[in-house]
Amino acid sequence: MDRLVQTGERGDGAPARQIAPDFTPDFTHVDTWVFDLDNTLYPASSNLFAQIDARMTAYLSSMFGVSADEARKLQKDYYRDHGTTLNGLINVHGHDPEPYLAYVHDIDLSVLPHDPALDAGLSRLPGRKLIYTNGSTEHAARVLAHLGIDRHFDEVFDIRASGFTPKPNLASYKRLMAQHGVVPGRAVLFEDIVRNLAPARALGMTTVWVRNDSQWSKQGPTYPAHDLSVVDHVADALSPFLLSLKTSLDV
Repeated sequence: MDRLVQTGERGDGAPARQIAPDFTPDFTHVDTWVFDLDNTLYPASSNLFAQIDARMTAYLSSMFGVSADEARKLQKDYYRDHGTTLNGLINVHGHDPEPYLAYVHDIDLSVLPHDPALDAGLSRLPGRKLIYTNGSTEHAARVLAHLGIDRHFDEVFDIRASGFTPKPNLASYKRLMAQHGVVPGRAVLFEDIVRNLAPARALGMTTVWVRNDSQWSKQGPTYPAHDLSVVDHVADALSPFLLSLKTSLDV
């Protein structure tokens, strides 16, 4: 079930609210539903992203001729300092992103569980539904088709559309809003990484943290602090959250 965070203040300075566990989240103001892709539209427990993570390490190991351990450290340094490993390669080395995107997303999707409840939850959301990912459109298309939910989404805003400016860079969010006419006060962002919610909250979007137990999911806006002040709602699982919330169709 949904819970609002109860620590400190929200990003707009308002105190975080305490609510009963059976509270029905009120999303009657929302007409644009923005979803991150990996570890958000499917559970992190599927370990799909672990495949991508391993291929990132392998790519860097081959590119630089270093051990897996050295490549892993470099990968995480780039993620910390540049938002994504890819942007570290672009910013530091001027690397062509296309071979990297093709390689790291060449993964086995059979580990992803089909979730009829997710399809049902998406079906009841009025308005537009967008994917906002630091990955590629091709990867998003494969995942959405495999999950059987591609029909729900109007557009995919990927790393290319952002001009290779990844979340959590504020310019990426502004570009998403400009390209797709997103009105922040009528939009919500679902994300598995807390720090990626911070710019959305600052711009006036409602934020939902799709929580998991991974270390990176808890990274707050002041990396790597676990700062939940930018979170409006917490979903321990996406499907039941979508099925429980109140939309404009319920008024």
